[in-house]
Amino acid sequence: MKVKVLLLGRIAHAIDSWRSLSNVAEIVESQAQTRNDFIEECKTGSLDGAVVIYRTFESVETTGRFDDEVISALPGSVSFICHNGAGYDQIDVHACSRRGIRVSNTPNVVNDCTADTTMFLILGALRRLNVPMTTLREGIWRGHQQPPLGHNPEGKTLGILGMGGIGRNILKKAEAFEMRVIYHNRRRLDGKQAGIAEYVTFEDLLEKSDIISVNLPLNAETRHIISTHEFGQMKDGVVLVNTARGAVVDEEALVKALDSGKVASAGLDVYENEPNIHPGLTTNPHVLLLPHMGTWTVETQAAMEEKTISNVRSAIEMSSLKNPVVEQVDLC
Repeated sequence: MKVKVLLLGRIAHAIDSWRSLSNVAEIVESQAQTRNDFIEECKTGSLDGAVVIYRTFESVETTGRFDDEVISALPGSVSFICHNGAGYDQIDVHACSRRGIRVSNTPNVVNDCTADTTMFLILGALRRLNVPMTTLREGIWRGHQQPPLGHNPEGKTLGILGMGGIGRNILKKAEAFEMRVIYHNRRRLDGKQAGIAEYVTFEDLLEKSDIISVNLPLNAETRHIISTHEFGQMKDGVVLVNTARGAVVDEEALVKALDSGKVASAGLDVYENEPNIHPGLTTNPHVLLLPHMGTWTVETQAAMEEKTISNVRSAIEMSSLKNPVVEQVDLC
């Protein structure tokens, strides 16, 4: 008998690779439209026998977060969850571990695309381009008065908070703009990985950076790691960019820091309560906003799907995952 694989979401790009799984797996799809529907569907037994789940980031709109309630409702046969996304805060990994379910994600393939988005937001926020971009669309050349002057990136100190694959990719790109780079990470990188970047404490990064790029995963330790106290430690007129997860930054505290001028401008791709955005951000002309577009390219979306499928295949054929999440590396 073929192993049963449950698809939550849809495959948009790696269609041939997905179809090839039919040689080794029986593909089933959920019919649920809501979280309650999905939990009930699991309880009815219609998904029994599913060993592997392929889930997309967007599937959270149907199932909700894979928290203890959902994970407890999953068929007892489920042993692997292959998540299409580098960030996996939608999944309670500890609850999965307690049930013996292994989880994978899609690291590395998102690095270039997310770092490109970060640099776009750094340059746009530093140059304060949101104001003239907005007035131009309103038919007012540069606004009723001259827009505020921006700043050149050359010579500015960029503080990278979180020096994983994306952070190191931002470093590479920042070098082209002759920026000084400092970083803070849970561990200090070796010389080759760090390159020109200088390791500093978290407090030093806050105090010395002209621009701060947030590149941390969201977990219990990083939630609101930047809040009122941390904004108080920053330079006056700092630029903040976040392409990681919205809740790493206390959004209410950010709005207050923008209103006071402590933060001169911000570039955001992620938000604390997506898709809802704090009105203090949408109404502030000095905030450059994107609707979570960090990996929104054909090439990256296709690569993410291919990597997720490769994890599904590995789970079926080898009973292991190629890209286990860091919390489970020792378990896979």
